[in-house]
Amino acid sequence: MTDLPIIGVVGLGTMGLGIAQVYAQAGFPVIATDAHPPARNTARDRLAAALDARVAAGKLTDPGRAAVLSRLTVAEDLTTFAPCSLVIEAIAEQLTAKRSLFAALEDVVSTKAILATNTSSLPIHAIADGLRHPDRVLALHFFNPPTAMKLVEMAPQAATDPGALAKAKAWTEAAGKTVIHCPDRPGFIVNRCARPYYGEALALLTEGRSPAEIDAAMTAAGYRLGPFALIDLVGADINLAATEGMQTAMQGHPRYHVFPPLKAQVASGNLGRKTGRGFIFPDPPAPPPPDAQAIALRIEAALANEAHWLLSDGGTTPESIDTAMRLGLNFPRGPFEALARHGRAAILAELSHLRAAAPDALKPRYDPAPGLEAA
Repeated sequence: MTDLPIIGVVGLGTMGLGIAQVYAQAGFPVIATDAHPPARNTARDRLAAALDARVAAGKLTDPGRAAVLSRLTVAEDLTTFAPCSLVIEAIAEQLTAKRSLFAALEDVVSTKAILATNTSSLPIHAIADGLRHPDRVLALHFFNPPTAMKLVEMAPQAATDPGALAKAKAWTEAAGKTVIHCPDRPGFIVNRCARPYYGEALALLTEGRSPAEIDAAMTAAGYRLGPFALIDLVGADINLAATEGMQTAMQGHPRYHVFPPLKAQVASGNLGRKTGRGFIFPDPPAPPPPDAQAIALRIEAALANEAHWLLSDGGTTPESIDTAMRLGLNFPRGPFEALARHGRAAILAELSHLRAAAPDALKPRYDPAPGLEAA
């Protein structure tokens, strides 16, 4: 394993340390740092605790634990990153901070070293703008917790060298991940294509349906968690921020409408599991309503339509979108698989019905994507 490249990780919060653990467990030497001394000083102990849990669960031996810890070097600053072949940043979601970091790394690493951002909300081309070697900049978007989630979304920008993409993919797959290529578009695949799962549920809520029956309809359709249980798990405030971010990035298109009940939930302080009360948490599951199949059809029609809009942008495939949605959200099927299940005619008819019933401002929300309508 000594021939494996050295991986650098900048940012030692939960995400960054998890990414470092992923590569170190796979045999890669890892150099990691953080601008905040407490994060650096506690990193090794936090990793040790995470590995102890794996040993206790029988997933790792004591010698294996020691080997993983030996592969992590916690550095005081970026100067130690010179031998890295791939550096992944997992710092704050601030464009200026990421650009400054990559500019500083260009003074340290070789011209062949790949610089990867873990963002899913900032344009990759904007992060690469102004760098001397933008051809080595790409996104490797891990999902939280990175040690458990199999999916990594990989996104290039216009200048990214195909060779850099190939290496980043190969090394990340060697670390046990499923790498899905996606375009440099807001939300990549999962965060964009997930919006209708929440959005249509919130639309139903404004129409008088209860969160419990909406969730029950989706769990009856095979989904592990209904949309409101997912919001409660992640946090209504986080979901609101993601939806508002997509709405802004997509110029306010009604497909990313922020429904008032989500804002009201955040204002109430009942954010979900982390506050002890959410849309449905901690209430027990409800039985599916009589029209559960109609609710599932509505939500899956919106999911299929959004997936086709993304597909029309280029840079991905139906198979990649389906795989990303299954792995990133634990969906039982991707939107194209849902389309095949219902049939194109049923999906188009549902979108037409929804458009006719929607308020004028939201009618474009249900306009069918070109690929869906013309196929």
